[in-house]
This record gives sequence, C-alpha cells and structure tokens, in this order.
Amino acid sequence: MIQARRVYEPAATDDGIRVLVERLWPRGLRKDAFKMDEWLKDVAPSTELRRWFSHDPARWDEFRRRYFEELDAHRAVWEPLVEAARRGTLTLLYSSHDTQHNNAVALREYLDAQLNEL
Repeated sequence: MIQARRVYEPAATDDGIRVLVERLWPRGLRKDAFKMDEWLKDVAPSTELRRWFSHDPARWDEFRRRYFEELDAHRAVWEPLVEAARRGTLTLLYSSHDTQHNNAVALREYLDAQLNEL
C-alpha cells in the first residue's frame, strides 16, 4: 500500500516506511523533530518542473505528464520505493498545502501503475 501524507501531520502507527519526496526541506520543520526513514530528493520533480507547476491545479494534468516522463527516464530513483511498497506500507511525505495536486499524489499514482506492471 502506498499513501501520501503531509509532513506537518503527526506520524501514524500504520505509516510503515516514511519517505520525504521533496527536493527542498519543508519550511518550519526541524529535522530532529520529524520522523522519516529516508529523504529521496531525486525522486521529486525537477526544479524547472516544480517552478513551472507552481501548485496551479489548472496545470495538474500537464504536470503529471511531464513528471511521469522524468520518472520514466530515471528508473533507479523510484525502484526502491516500489520494492518498499511490495514489503509493506509506504508513506510518501510532502509539504504542499494542496492535498490533491502535489508531487506525492502524482508519484503515488505512478508507483501504483508500476506495481501493477512489474
């Protein structure tokens, strides 16, 4: 199972492996006060794509298409997440205020598709 959760929410007992999937460290969050197992910067969208998207829901479909192209080109960065999801619950952590249009939601969709294909 793969789920997405805001980094500002408390860790839950059913989170399994918690992976931060942001290129930048979340604002206002102290590293020593945050529970995560790993920070995978390289699985996040490129800086150019992140800036272009700018959390604009009108750009969501195009953002997903471009992000999936980036992920297709860098299999080695997301394969460990698929393997972790096969072993148990994987929680993708993100900092966006928008809970429906963010890179972790798109990444979860992409990884779910990869789980079904592999």
